[in-house]
Amino acid sequence: MRTEESLDRLRPAHTAPAVFAAGASIGVLGGMIGLGGAEFRLPLLIGLFGFAALSAVILNKAMSLVVVLVALPARMAAVPAAEVAARWPVAANLLAGSLLGAWAGASWAVRMRSATLCKVLAVLMVLMAAALVLAHAATLHALDLSPWARIPTGIAAGFGIGVVAAIMGVAGGELLIPTIVLLFGQDIKTAGSLSLLVSLPTMLVAFARYSSDGSFAVLGANLRFATLMAAGSIAGAVLGGLLLGVFPDVVLIPALAVILLVSAYKLARHE
Repeated sequence: MRTEESLDRLRPAHTAPAVFAAGASIGVLGGMIGLGGAEFRLPLLIGLFGFAALSAVILNKAMSLVVVLVALPARMAAVPAAEVAARWPVAANLLAGSLLGAWAGASWAVRMRSATLCKVLAVLMVLMAAALVLAHAATLHALDLSPWARIPTGIAAGFGIGVVAAIMGVAGGELLIPTIVLLFGQDIKTAGSLSLLVSLPTMLVAFARYSSDGSFAVLGANLRFATLMAAGSIAGAVLGGLLLGVFPDVVLIPALAVILLVSAYKLARHE
């Protein structure tokens, strides 16, 4: 059984401080670019902590959910809730696709062999690296689309993002933010808040789908592990936010993209 496999491969040397520190390091990386860092956490769960691919995705999804729940009220302090609420059609448009995508992505993930899922995750991490570079290195401008074209495009984009977020166990902000800027012409700050509003229900749908699979037992069996790493991720994200601007984007973004590409390579070769 996948759950038993992941528990058997867990190394006792990974103590509580080590798990917290790993989560904190991921949080710092994410915090410095204004994201949760779940895409960096996933290869650690598989390569360092020895979880099977699906178990790692489920744990990553649980921790991402906690990070988003903590980030949402903090984000509302920076961008007034009324300002975000006034843009509810944007979130509704994306959610029309992302909720279906999340269910479909989770359904596909639970049916994949572990080796196949690792290769799929590797491809998606390359996509995340490209999205990271695009969002920070390029100047994004809204596409000139008519409302009749924008609505179905938003649904299609939401579906794709929901699939990716469910399979990787991430919130999907790396893809949602540039999508909101390009399709709906929102500024980066507002797009960040809207992405959280889309991410939360999308993650809950994927979580509900994973809960019906036997591998979901890995969460109960490793609840202390997940709690420690999530706490480390939140603490690290706060520190990363304080370090925002210390490292110039011209250095930081390529370095983080390389980390994702190296992680993708290792995942593709993972047995």
